[in-house]
Amino acid sequence: MCQITVRGTLEEDQQGKFMADCGCEFEATDDEQRRTLRIVLAINALMFVAEMTAGLLAESAGLIADSLDMLADASVYAISLFAVGRVAKIRRSAATASGVLQVLLGGGVLIEVVRRFTFGTEPIGWTMIGIAAIALVANAICLRLLWKHRGGDVNFRASFIFSANDVIANFGVIVSGALVLLTESAIPDLLIGIIIAAVVFRGGVKILREAKEDAKNEQADEQHNG
Repeated sequence: MCQITVRGTLEEDQQGKFMADCGCEFEATDDEQRRTLRIVLAINALMFVAEMTAGLLAESAGLIADSLDMLADASVYAISLFAVGRVAKIRRSAATASGVLQVLLGGGVLIEVVRRFTFGTEPIGWTMIGIAAIALVANAICLRLLWKHRGGDVNFRASFIFSANDVIANFGVIVSGALVLLTESAIPDLLIGIIIAAVVFRGGVKILREAKEDAKNEQADEQHNG
């Protein structure tokens, strides 16, 4: 005897038809996705506070840029958490919001770097290296948690891209911190700030492109099935 529990909710598709769905497997997957997003959200929110505080104290554009990247990621994870289990249109809208946020924060980071270049800064290399190393461990944990969801919907693809970008940025801050110590110059710190801004901006553009592509694919499927 087939033991399938049918959910009591009905969803209307775009052709005006109704269908019932047991949703058992999807509910289990959704619960796992929510659990993963809550963990990575908490990690990124904590690291945002830690890196921003250290960046301001150490006068490091790289750490401040990386902290804003963490803030962007935390916001993206919160939006993705909202989108889990919802209809495709809402998930795409959430991904679009994530992409726009990344683009805006990338621009904000660039403005901060220009401001520090104009008015001068004296970053502390050892602080940059130490905090960036902690952030690297945190982002590696996030990346591992998101790894099995990397082929999911556009929101999880976005989350995976952001965490991968963070790991690259952390390595960059560590290297720039070492160069600050060796050269006794703020230039390496300012350069990594610019690079992080570019990485954040590029990640946002990529997610916007994927969300648009998903919409086109769904529209093509609807026309084909219609």
